[in-house]
Amino acid sequence: MDLVEREPQLEQLRAALRRATDEGSVVAVAGEAGAGKSALVRAATSDQPWSRVARGLCDPLDTPRPLGPVRDVLSELGTAPGQDPVALAALGERLLSAAADEPTTVVIEDAQWIDEASVDVLRFVARRIELVPLVLVITYREGEIGPRHSLRPLLGDLARLDSAATIHLAGLSVDAIRGLLQGTPLDAVTVWALTAGNPFFVTEIARHPAERLPTSVRDAVLAGTSAVDADDLEVLQLLATAPDGVDDRLFPHLGVDVPQLRRLEGTGLLRRSRRGVVYRHELARLAVEGAIPAGVAASLHARVLEALERLGGSDPAVLAHHAHASGDEGRTLRYADRAALDAALAGSHREAVSFLELAAASTSDPQDRAALLERLSFQLYMVSRLPEALAVIIEASRLWEEVGDQDGLSAAHNRRALIEYYLARRAEAQCHVEAAVAHASSPTHGSARAMQMFLAYRRNALREARSSGAVVRAIASERRDEELRLRADIVGAAADLVDGSADARERLLDLSAEAASRGFDETASTGWSQLAAIDVEQRRLRDAERLLDRSLPFTVERDIPICNQWQTGVRSRLQLERGRWEAALEDARSVLDGGAPIASLWPHLVSALVPLRRGDAPDDGVQDHLERAWRLAQEIDEPLALLAVTTALAERAWLLGSGDPRLEMAATLVRDAGSVPGVQWASGQLALWLGRLGLDPGAVGVAEPARLQLDGRTDEAAEHWRALGAPYERALAALDSLDEGTAVAALADLETMGAWATAQRGRDVLRARGLAKVPARRRVTTVANPAGLTSRQLDVARLVAEGLTNSELAQRLYISTRTADHHVSAVLAKLGLATRRDVVRQAADLGLV
Repeated sequence: MDLVEREPQLEQLRAALRRATDEGSVVAVAGEAGAGKSALVRAATSDQPWSRVARGLCDPLDTPRPLGPVRDVLSELGTAPGQDPVALAALGERLLSAAADEPTTVVIEDAQWIDEASVDVLRFVARRIELVPLVLVITYREGEIGPRHSLRPLLGDLARLDSAATIHLAGLSVDAIRGLLQGTPLDAVTVWALTAGNPFFVTEIARHPAERLPTSVRDAVLAGTSAVDADDLEVLQLLATAPDGVDDRLFPHLGVDVPQLRRLEGTGLLRRSRRGVVYRHELARLAVEGAIPAGVAASLHARVLEALERLGGSDPAVLAHHAHASGDEGRTLRYADRAALDAALAGSHREAVSFLELAAASTSDPQDRAALLERLSFQLYMVSRLPEALAVIIEASRLWEEVGDQDGLSAAHNRRALIEYYLARRAEAQCHVEAAVAHASSPTHGSARAMQMFLAYRRNALREARSSGAVVRAIASERRDEELRLRADIVGAAADLVDGSADARERLLDLSAEAASRGFDETASTGWSQLAAIDVEQRRLRDAERLLDRSLPFTVERDIPICNQWQTGVRSRLQLERGRWEAALEDARSVLDGGAPIASLWPHLVSALVPLRRGDAPDDGVQDHLERAWRLAQEIDEPLALLAVTTALAERAWLLGSGDPRLEMAATLVRDAGSVPGVQWASGQLALWLGRLGLDPGAVGVAEPARLQLDGRTDEAAEHWRALGAPYERALAALDSLDEGTAVAALADLETMGAWATAQRGRDVLRARGLAKVPARRRVTTVANPAGLTSRQLDVARLVAEGLTNSELAQRLYISTRTADHHVSAVLAKLGLATRRDVVRQAADLGLV
């Protein structure tokens, strides 16, 4: 296709290529199908002296090839991507490394068909692209990118990058179309009305002026096949069944010779690519494919499938596509099953879901189908599609029962227990794990015992958890099942850490890292998830922060949304404890927007407590969030959940001066907690709030800061909270100080955090104690607001506190220096500080180091 009305866009793209020696950049080329995106990119990248070019193609397969375009690019750059499971960040680093020594242009074409794993790699590259001589060009069809499309996260990143630009290709004007139609009897205005200026449509119509004006792309494309004889038309149809193109080596197996290919090239529908022969445009392929007579398509797909099998080495995803379209259920089952395994190993669990759905639909054998559904339920769990996972495992259970397979039924009950637990339904989870153990025909069935161990640990029944763990380890040893052994050891180390073991944290870190190195993604991420939650519960806040900085990216790289949601929920609580309320609310909102119910308890509490403490408007949803958290705690039925929600209710009662009948049993809850291991911090917090309400908490065995406060040693308690990095708790402890100056200063500290309602309630408390001079509330405009920092601004503030310059900060965060300047200015304004040096001096007090 000739370029018409594309001179400004062509120059913009060429300018980016020329600048590649000095700075990297991203250029997105967007337009509808047929707008000339590929033609523009080819014109800019062909025969130019500025950079080498590597291309990655995205194909319209039913389920995209995991990491397909990334592997294409790495191969062209001479860097073997390999077949083993590799973290997506590592693939991104390989791509950046391959482009580091020579100006390079990487073209990703037709990204509307991109897989999610490739998107994650490109996001990694885009954020660091300024550091290498690399231009990343991405073409995509604008109209096919919906709100939940896999490309959206990357487009969102590009919108915030100074080094990124988007070229939008609009339709051609009537004057441009008139120029293309010269020498034909066609009317430019009529053609414009039919095509909206789409260059591909216009070009196809112009190539067949003697034909009836087409009313669709299909008519325009098929006009180009009108002179093709029957044998050649069959080859065109054969090629149309292969969205990814046909390798030159495949043609002999398809009975297609060179003269035929030369004749077909004359139609203008085909072109040669690195992969072989492909349609010049996907719309052309779809038009020809749509015209294949009924009953013929299956036989054409079967021919391609047989040829691919004879050639060998084909991607299982491609084989599954043709097998399914040919109606060959046996081959569809075999290849979709293999493609699902490949996708899971590549950290593409969403693609694994699609392939397993295809495989399960391809067999009527109840035993095979049940096994596939059990695997499908796990992948649906991994991507946090829990209601669907539940429906699938219920069907698997029915099939196992139908065939009388007790071990299969046990596995299904065990999987359902896991899903029910993440749906925050402990009673159902407990019921199904007991059924799993009961149905196991052999004592060597360890997965159910491991789930028993996990559920016991989560409700702080540590003795029971250890007892189950001994059984699991014996089974794992007998079966030489390393993942089962690691799962038992990880939960065992978590139980020891809850119980106060000195070395358990290091053991848990090592075991989780070992699981990750072995490719046991979910086991590794579960270990980090539990450790992060325990760290925050036991107020190792800085340790938790460092851990989540490493573990959350892992959940993204390996496509594990269920663990990402859990850890984000933990981080929302961490940010609350650290006094970073805006960041806490950000994390809470992201979990509550469709996250797993088990992960949403603390996000609900955060969403209630922050507005309560700030004194936001009464219609801010506080009551709704507390009610939801209360119901969740009842369903989860674990000591820590019940204590946390009851504590939030007590704080609300204190802040608003109102009662709550649910607090009548709170003192009993605290006393009962004295015999439960690992709840000393939670019971201590509840005891403190009950004391503020004038109730006798009767607390025993609470954690040190709370014990100090309950004993009246408030100044020591405040210092303890300060050392832990918990400014809100420190201010509340200081408010109870016998030293009037300390107590009054606590009001200012609360206001600095934005806890206006808490500060006002504190004034009432101090007046009731008889303090004569209680300062009035300060104006909002005179108070710095560290609690208002977003997550990104917190990253910037921490690096400023380390003493990094704006240039060094930009390098660390992979942003431009100008963007770093803007971030630093915003951080200083929110903190109410004048200079970077002030941030360094007050870093400890601000919780930044």
